[in-house]
Amino acid sequence: MAEPDIRFTLANERTFLAWVRTAIGLVAAGVAVFHLFDESVATTTLSLILLASAALSGIAGFSHFRAADRAIRRDEPLPTHILTLAVMTAGVLLAVVAGTASVFVG
Repeated sequence: MAEPDIRFTLANERTFLAWVRTAIGLVAAGVAVFHLFDESVATTTLSLILLASAALSGIAGFSHFRAADRAIRRDEPLPTHILTLAVMTAGVLLAVVAGTASVFVG
């Protein structure tokens, strides 16, 4: 099996790093919400949702990276991944929960 064009491999790695940055940002947001706001059910819930989304983002990123790497090396079409949709949906839900929580906390 021939090595793929390095540009595809590097693009795949950059995409994976974007997933990792997203996960790190979600962890930071979860920790910030937990420590900066008064302790309540809403802030604890939001913190846990942010941390769970961070874990899901990291898992989705790695899973997508591995699947894309396999497809690139086999010269197959790039796969779509259900975790990508899940993380995107979680992001929208987080925005709604954060907006709702800010009304009740603030």
